[in-house]
Amino acid sequence: MTWWEGIVLGLVQGLTEFLPISSSAHLRVVGELLNGGADPGAAFTAITQIGTETAVLVYFRHDIVRIVTAWWRALRGQDGSGWRARMGAGDPDARMAWWIGLGTVPIVVLGLAFEESIKGPFRNLYLIVLTLALFAVVLGVADRVGAKRRTLDQMTPGHAVAFGFAQALALIPGVSRSGGTISAGLLMGYTREAAARYSFLLAVPAVLGSGLQQLVTSLDDFGRTGTPSLGVTVLATVVAFVVGYVVIIGFLKLVSTRSYLPFVIYRFAFAAAIVLLLLTNVLDPVSGTA
Repeated sequence: MTWWEGIVLGLVQGLTEFLPISSSAHLRVVGELLNGGADPGAAFTAITQIGTETAVLVYFRHDIVRIVTAWWRALRGQDGSGWRARMGAGDPDARMAWWIGLGTVPIVVLGLAFEESIKGPFRNLYLIVLTLALFAVVLGVADRVGAKRRTLDQMTPGHAVAFGFAQALALIPGVSRSGGTISAGLLMGYTREAAARYSFLLAVPAVLGSGLQQLVTSLDDFGRTGTPSLGVTVLATVVAFVVGYVVIIGFLKLVSTRSYLPFVIYRFAFAAAIVLLLLTNVLDPVSGTA
């Protein structure tokens, strides 16, 4: 992979990570088209996601500091010595920290359980086509029927777990982390903006943890035949950070006033484009998945 290809893939990651269209599916397809028919791999995808999640940390820095501070204050008993107070009964920010932790459990457990499938069979392009189309329907239905009344301070433990399992579905490329969690939020009655904001916050520990784990375990693989070098991966990650930060700003403004219909249409169009490329043998459905 050349430096220019790394820049392009960083752009793709930054543009698609926060939109409900699946960044991993786009990296899988665009990476193979650019990289001489080779899938850039799950490790490259996970590491470049560190860039976009760093953008979340920067954009939501005040929210994150407030949430962590409130959680620590409540845990130490400064809001009351009872267990309810320590769990954030009197402070929605402290509760939010617990909800993010609870919602992170499913993706950690399932990510470890299906690690080999994530790196291999789950990246099959026919499976990606199916998930792109299927979750386009889910997103469209959720946006149409969702009550859109709940705010984040109304979240419950059950909702936190449901958000977590919806995020875990994104272990399969084509589902979309934001698409899964936003759809779940809409179906549970949350507003578009509330579902999107929580989607961003919930992704931080899971994506950063996955990216750092992949970075540590993949250090010896960088630069081998068929894999991106460490330098190109870092460059793509930096580009993803810059582009991702801009996308966050625009996306949050967009979802507060517009429906998700354009993203539903795009998912179907992208799935159709992949099918066409497969039928014409431009793409290999199992490139790099063995």
